[in-house]
Amino acid sequence: MPNIGPPELLLILVIVLIVFGVGRLGEVGGALGKGIREFRKASSGEDEEPSKAEEKPADGKPKA
Repeated sequence: MPNIGPPELLLILVIVLIVFGVGRLGEVGGALGKGIREFRKASSGEDEEPSKAEEKPADGKPKA
């Protein structure tokens, strides 16, 4: 597997700028960052909330 150095990263950055343009680059970066954050949150289990069905009894009456 080849190593990626500074010249290769610069070439990739130039290609990305040509494809997406300077204006959309911020949008693409923001969407990518949001996706990574959501993936990390989901994989760590932070957004798991107890379901409402578990809190209420099956007959619909409140607990005494």
